[in-house]
Amino acid sequence: MSDPFVSTAWLAEHLGDQDLRILDASWFMPIEGRSGHGEYLERHIPGAVFFDIDAIADHTTDLPHMLPTPEAFAEAAGKLGLSREGTIVAYDSWGVRASARVWWTLRVMGFDNIRVLDGGLKAWLAEGRKVEAGAVAPAPTMVAPKFRPELVRDVEAVKGLVNSQAAQLVDARSGPRFRGEAPEPRPGLRSGHMPGALNTPFDSLINTQGRMRSAPELQAIFEVCGVNLDKPIVTTCGSGVTASVLALGLARLGLDRVAVYDGSWSEWGGRSDTEVVTDDA
Repeated sequence: MSDPFVSTAWLAEHLGDQDLRILDASWFMPIEGRSGHGEYLERHIPGAVFFDIDAIADHTTDLPHMLPTPEAFAEAAGKLGLSREGTIVAYDSWGVRASARVWWTLRVMGFDNIRVLDGGLKAWLAEGRKVEAGAVAPAPTMVAPKFRPELVRDVEAVKGLVNSQAAQLVDARSGPRFRGEAPEPRPGLRSGHMPGALNTPFDSLINTQGRMRSAPELQAIFEVCGVNLDKPIVTTCGSGVTASVLALGLARLGLDRVAVYDGSWSEWGGRSDTEVVTDDA
């Protein structure tokens, strides 16, 4: 695939394109005390519709924002006016965070022409570009369900990888959480990491302007963290959001078939049948 990002200049130039759809994917952890949808209603890039990762999700589980069924996703995508023939650009107000989750979700569901706005709304506002307020009501579309299982891993598959080491598990959480030195922000989860996992904190991939680092910088970061870019990779994090940031960064390096462990630590750290280790174990 080509680079998975578009610039603010590119998006500004193409705002009026008939086949362009823009998704505001802003999302925050409960402890952050902010509302992605509320901030969307206050200001968003003109024409953007809100993609709620907690609403477009599997509601039969208590795990956060797990992938919905392909059929449920196709219905939601149709209500948002999405099409596989058009270009879709996702952004978020953090910079590059939940937009990566939406990028990965759409790819899992068979949307190939999905890009992320590099720097997100933060960069857009810093450049003084236009915004609007209120909800956008898109014209609905018909979307056929599709699913790419090779981009997703579940808990049983990850258990197998822990034993076989057939793919590298790369954890996007902070170093203290990964090492078991800091508690998890979600209650009831053990601290630590999966046996054999590597740690690449997602924010190390993002520069101070909220943009994804260049390909040479990304390659150096992953290599310093012990990740072999020539071998299969599965990313994980707290709930599948920042794991998608790692997958997005790897896509910038041309590795566009990286899988994400959807349940991530919200699932692994909350079960009694999964092995957890800490750096002092």
